[in-house]
Amino acid sequence: MTHAVESVEYDVVVIGAGPVGENVADRARAAGLSTAIVESELIGGECSYWACMPSKALLRPVVARADARRVPGLAGSVQGPLDTAAVLAHRDVYASHWKDDGQVAWLESIGADIYRGIGRLTGTKEVSVTAPDGTEHRFTARHAVAVSTGSRAVVPALPGVADARPWTSREATSAKEVPGRLVVVGGGVVGVEMATVWGALGAEVTMLVRGKGLLPRMEPFAGELVAEALTEAGADVRFGVSATSLRRPVPDGPVTVELDNGESVEADEILFATGRAPRTDDLGLETVNLKPGSWLTVDESCRVEGTDWLYAVGDVNHRALLTHQGKYQARIAGAAIAARAQGIPLLETDRWGAYAATADHAAVPQVVFTDPEAASVGLTLAEAEQAGHRVRAVDYDLGAVAGAGLYADGYRGRARMIVDLDREVLLGVTFVGPGIGELLHSATVAVAGEVPIQRLWHAVPAYPTISEIWLRLLETYRGA
Repeated sequence: MTHAVESVEYDVVVIGAGPVGENVADRARAAGLSTAIVESELIGGECSYWACMPSKALLRPVVARADARRVPGLAGSVQGPLDTAAVLAHRDVYASHWKDDGQVAWLESIGADIYRGIGRLTGTKEVSVTAPDGTEHRFTARHAVAVSTGSRAVVPALPGVADARPWTSREATSAKEVPGRLVVVGGGVVGVEMATVWGALGAEVTMLVRGKGLLPRMEPFAGELVAEALTEAGADVRFGVSATSLRRPVPDGPVTVELDNGESVEADEILFATGRAPRTDDLGLETVNLKPGSWLTVDESCRVEGTDWLYAVGDVNHRALLTHQGKYQARIAGAAIAARAQGIPLLETDRWGAYAATADHAAVPQVVFTDPEAASVGLTLAEAEQAGHRVRAVDYDLGAVAGAGLYADGYRGRARMIVDLDREVLLGVTFVGPGIGELLHSATVAVAGEVPIQRLWHAVPAYPTISEIWLRLLETYRGA
């Protein structure tokens, strides 16, 4: 039974309380705006419970062991298997045991009002929330409604897929047991990270990749080095192949995957890591002349095109499906909402100003926590050329840097910077190798800051660190 209540007015209403929605609420409250935030699942969202935090908690012991095995004097002590129970317990801690008390306390501390239930748009600046007990809340936003509902994993509609009960990223990061055999469909970030984790914990991993390589959005050598390492670790990585149907006749029995080349693979579990879709199906978009289930197109301040009150922040706008970029967008959107509420003119032409999420186009950083790690920011060579830039790719063997040799015996890696030859600034940087994740922010600063090559020459890397790769890249570019 639904119990209607009178509409309550807030300055800002946020639908979705993942890290993106939380940050929109935080920025709105910091500007003195009253804020309601709505969530149908756990406060903290996908990142906290089924993505960033649990996946990296699972990967950390795997990568640490791999690093240790390449250090003389230590390698002999870490040849045994990982303690699976301890690894999974470590994961559970970082997923807060799938309880959101801490996140709730933080939102309450900033003065945001939390409403649990399914939030939907019902008209211009209007939102309804259906609580789990059937109670309905109605809100009117004085200034803005921000949609931060994120995205969901896409599972292709193959014959037999429903009975096969495949894993998505959620099951892959929260599983309580190691499957004996795991098929991973997809060669993107989720696919390679989960293949790394479960293979290291003892699963026999088969990867089915439709394309020609892994990590297709990075430089080709990134996927090549990761594929080489996964193969050496025991994974069966197959390219140019797709699943066509699944069979799981016994609910707790094995699943058989039929392939388009006529072969089949049997496994205990199958993970589909084949893309994301926006969580906008049941959002009431039709009430404001938008298409349900669609990605929401926004301007640089994350305001939905064609409106002056609706914002789409994070995955739903399809600009950069990464938690840190979503939080960045939240800071931009929150500042824009506050400025417009206060009547402050926005400098729409200020590319790197307080109200423009320019980094979504020019300087998106990402680290893939495999062994080796792969990290990139900005444009790849192919992207830069496609955009019409006159560029040069500068490559260097990371293993030839003194700091890399000290980090690990037999260090294998590669670095590339993409130089805009007309302006002599960097458009993109890619690193692949053990321990390079923390190296990426230096590249992000160089790309986002559009630091001239001439000035980068004066940024002296400490010796002997892996950061000396910067000097080697610059020397290679200068030809000296």
